Amino acid sequence: MNPSTLLIVDDERTLARSIKLFMAEQGYEAEVAENGDKALELLDRLRPDLVFLDVCLPGQSGMELLGRIKEFDRNIAVIMMTAYGSIEGAVEAVKLGAFDYIKKPVDLDELKLLADRACESARLRQELSYYRERDVRERPYMGIIGKCEAMREIVTRIRQIAALEDSPPILITGETGTGKGLVARTLHRHSRRASRAFIEINCTALPATLMEAELFGYERGAFTDAKESKMGLFEAADGGFLYLDEVGDTELSLQGKLLRAVEERVIRRIGGLRDRRVDVTIVAATHRDLETEVRAGRFRKDLYYRLAVITIDLPPLRERGEDILLLAAHFLETLNAKYGKAVRAIDDRAARTLIEYPWPGNIRELSHVIERAVLWSRGDRLSVDQLSLAPAPPSTPPAPMPTAGLAHGALPQEGIDLAAWERSLVEQALRDSGGNQTKAAKLLRLSRDTLRYRLKKFGLSRS
Repeated sequence: MNPSTLLIVDDERTLARSIKLFMAEQGYEAEVAENGDKALELLDRLRPDLVFLDVCLPGQSGMELLGRIKEFDRNIAVIMMTAYGSIEGAVEAVKLGAFDYIKKPVDLDELKLLADRACESARLRQELSYYRERDVRERPYMGIIGKCEAMREIVTRIRQIAALEDSPPILITGETGTGKGLVARTLHRHSRRASRAFIEINCTALPATLMEAELFGYERGAFTDAKESKMGLFEAADGGFLYLDEVGDTELSLQGKLLRAVEERVIRRIGGLRDRRVDVTIVAATHRDLETEVRAGRFRKDLYYRLAVITIDLPPLRERGEDILLLAAHFLETLNAKYGKAVRAIDDRAARTLIEYPWPGNIRELSHVIERAVLWSRGDRLSVDQLSLAPAPPSTPPAPMPTAGLAHGALPQEGIDLAAWERSLVEQALRDSGGNQTKAAKLLRLSRDTLRYRLKKFGLSRS
C-alpha cells in the first residue's frame, strides 16, 4: 500500500518540523508550508491525502485556505490546528468541511490517531465511490427490465434526464402497477443528486390538512398539537428528490400551495412568517389522466402544466409482449433465493398463458402471481395450473365509433384482430381531427403522450 501524503501548513516552523519528522516515522510522506501561498503551490504538486492546517496564519487565514483546498479537491481531508482562543473558529471550520480539529499544544500521538482515522475515512469513501460507479457501469438501469420499443425509449429518456445539471419537474404517468416508483428511484440514482435525499410521499394517504403539514412543516404553536417546530418534506429533500406519488389525488385546497412550491421552489411553514428557499427536483406520478381531471375541474390547469414539463408515460404490461416473460424470469430468480426454491423454468403452456393474460394489475400483479406459484411449486418448472390465473373479467367496450368490419358491440364468429381494430380507431380519430394529435387524443380519451406512444406502436408517427 502506498504511504499517505501529508501537508502541514503552520508558521510555527519548529512545531511544523516536529510534526513532519514524527509523521514520517509513522509511515507518512510529509511536506511543510509556512503560509497559504506556499501551501497552494505544494497542493498541485503534492496532491496530499491529508492537510494539517493552522487556523491562524499570516496573510491568508486558515479558514480562507480551507475553502481554497476544498475547491481544489473536496476529498482532501483537512484537520485544523488551533490554540484555545480560536476553538470556536475551528468548530466553524468543521461545519465548512474540515474533517476535525486538534488543540495546541499538539499531542503527537493524538495527531497520528486523527490522521489515521482521516485517511481510513477517505479510503472507504473512495471504495464506496468506485463500487457505486462500477455498479452503474455494469448494470446501468438495474430493475428496469424490458426490451420492447416503448421501454427502450423510456430508458433513453431516463438517461437524458439524469444527465441534466438541474432538471425541471418530471411527471410519470401509467396505470397502477406499471412501475412508476421504480422509474422515479432510477432517475434519482443516476442523477447528479444521487448522494442526496430521495423523499417519497403518497398523496392519497393523508387529508389536505395533514398533507400540508407533512409537505411544508410547521412552527411551534401553529396549531394545538404543534408543541415543537417541524421541518417539512420539501426542506428534508433539499438538494435531492421529492417524489409525489399519485399527485392526481391531491385535494384542490392544497394544489395552489403546491404550485408555488414547485414553480418558485419556495415554501412557508404553517404558522411561519418567512419564506424558505428549497432546491429540489420534483418527480410526480399518477395513474389518472390529468388532462381529463383538469377538464372536470378536479385538478388545477396551471399545476398540471408545471408538473408536465417532462413526461414519461409507462405502457401497461399487456402491451409489452415478451417483456412479460423477462419480468417473470426475474421474479422467479429473486423468489427462488427468497424462499429457498429451485424452480428453473416456466413451461411452454404457462408461458403462453402469461403472454395472453391481460394483466389488469400490471407488473405488481405479475410479481404476486409468480410468488404464489413459486411458494406452492413442487418441481423445477412452473405449470399453468400453478399460476392459478382466473379468467380475465370482460372489459368495458369503447364508446361506439365507426370502425371497419365491427358493428356496435357485435363480434364476428371468427373473432377480430384487436391490434388492427385499435389501429383503425387511432386512424379514424386522426382523420376526424384533421391530423391534430391533441384533438385526436381527446376523441379517444387518451393523454397526448399515450396517443404518441400508440402512433409509434402502429407506425403512424410522423416524428
